[in-house]
Amino acid sequence: MTRISRDGRKAQIDLQGPEGNAFCLLAYAKTFCRELGKDYDDISTRMRSGDYENLLQVFDEEFGDVIDLVE
Repeated sequence: MTRISRDGRKAQIDLQGPEGNAFCLLAYAKTFCRELGKDYDDISTRMRSGDYENLLQVFDEEFGDVIDLVE
């Protein structure tokens, strides 16, 4: 599983692979929320409130400073 890098480099999630699955991204969000002290309930609700593009947008808004989503 991808972890948040502590050395200043961004980790990457390949959206074309199995890690790009919506359920996998929600699991990542839960882990990252725990590591960053964010509210998973709020973020997961927003991620689930629309289609896949919405899920990606919310994920990127919340974790884009430490994780790159790549296609």
